[in-house]
Amino acid sequence: MVQGTGSYVGKSLIVSALCRIFKQDGFRVAPFKAQNMALNSFVTREGGEMGRAQVAQAEAAGIEPSVDMNPILLKPSGDVKAQVVVKGKPVGNMSGREYYRCRPRLLKVIKESFGRLRANYDIIVIEGAGSPAEVNLRKNDLVNMQMAKIADCPVILAGDINVGGVFAWLVGTLELLTAAERKRIKGVIINKFRGDIRILNPGLEFLEKKIKRPVLGVIPYFQDIRIPEEDSIAKERYCLFDQRPRKGKINIEVLYLPHVSNFTDFDPLEKEPDVHLRYIVRGAKVGEPDCIIIPGSKNTIDDLSYLKNSGLAEAVIDRSRRGAVVVGICGGYQMLGREIRDPHNLESRRKAISGLGLLPLVTTILRKKMTHQIQAQDLLFGTGKVSGYEIHMGRTNLCASLRPAFRIRARSKQTVKIEDGVASKDNRVWGTYIHGLFDNDHFRRAFLDSLRKKMSSGRKYPGIRKNHNTFLEEKDKEYDKLAALARKSLDMKKIYSLLEEGSK
Repeated sequence: MVQGTGSYVGKSLIVSALCRIFKQDGFRVAPFKAQNMALNSFVTREGGEMGRAQVAQAEAAGIEPSVDMNPILLKPSGDVKAQVVVKGKPVGNMSGREYYRCRPRLLKVIKESFGRLRANYDIIVIEGAGSPAEVNLRKNDLVNMQMAKIADCPVILAGDINVGGVFAWLVGTLELLTAAERKRIKGVIINKFRGDIRILNPGLEFLEKKIKRPVLGVIPYFQDIRIPEEDSIAKERYCLFDQRPRKGKINIEVLYLPHVSNFTDFDPLEKEPDVHLRYIVRGAKVGEPDCIIIPGSKNTIDDLSYLKNSGLAEAVIDRSRRGAVVVGICGGYQMLGREIRDPHNLESRRKAISGLGLLPLVTTILRKKMTHQIQAQDLLFGTGKVSGYEIHMGRTNLCASLRPAFRIRARSKQTVKIEDGVASKDNRVWGTYIHGLFDNDHFRRAFLDSLRKKMSSGRKYPGIRKNHNTFLEEKDKEYDKLAALARKSLDMKKIYSLLEEGSK
């Protein structure tokens, strides 16, 4: 099990690296996180919703994602409440107090899911959440030391040296654990190190003497390996003040909403050499892009209100009038319409809010959540079959006759014929409920070609060569790069010995 001194210290990436290493070494390996809090989620083949981090770890392990790898997903819907997803299905919005009252039932679910994985795999790499040293949460813990106890496994503690104070963080975390919890921690990993390791060595020697445990490795800070983020974009991936379009590039701006979900939809666009992708975070302004994308949202009404209050809504409408293409995905699609209604107050205290008015549609938020993997026909660019997934609670109705953007042919393995999304007559404004569209190589290139035709250069995107790697193949290479770096940085002999020794 990999636990951390806090959030964002690199637990997810370390688990991904170990999953790929164990796979390369011939083991059947699976990831596991008992409880994940994230807005970035995924839908499995069976229609269950789970955290994106465990999907990435399953990809690293070379296996199909399953909700057993993340049996409890918490999706924050405000400052004090979260939607609780159990075994892939939402069971309601709960406060912390309400959630903790469900602990006995949730503990049973966790044990059952973990038991199924343990019966089918040689190695399970478990990820903790936040820090195990939150003493106020110890009584209701499900994901850190309580999970280590259930699995009866050794724990590696990871700390982030890039933010400073890593020695105090590691020592302090151990100090705040109980004697039984400290006994489970068999070593530490220092992550995100910059500089000459020789300068760090005296600190490592001090640390090992102080905590009486080995440093199992020091992983260097890197920016050249792109693994999907769990629940936030890295600061290096947006430019707060640089609003100038990049000459000769296709300039795409994504509105980074306060409750943004599934922003990994745009990872494939980032990897395109001819694309300059910029995230418009709080405080930034819309530039002069070729395309603006409004992503999914866990709180569509609140995020639409944010766009209006911040002036971003007015900017989007202005750029659309001046020729920029505007795309809405899921919640962003709903925002493009005339109105969003919330009759049951599922997202907000408001019953309704006016939309951006760029498409003639009205959305009603309903109690039933749609979670499906889908196969659809592309009606926008005529590229044929595309795949993706749906996660939404809204039903959208058109107020005028416009052509659909897609026609869903299969939903959760069932043959269907459902029209999805809508496009303006000139394709300058379009929206859809389908996540993962840009993972489809032919669709992504047709989309970029459509933007290129609107640019002064008019150059067409090069066709796909026979030896061209798909986005999924390129992503798989990134897991290999991560594993190679981890092998070089970690004492894998000691880590394998921990697997042999267990929690003894």
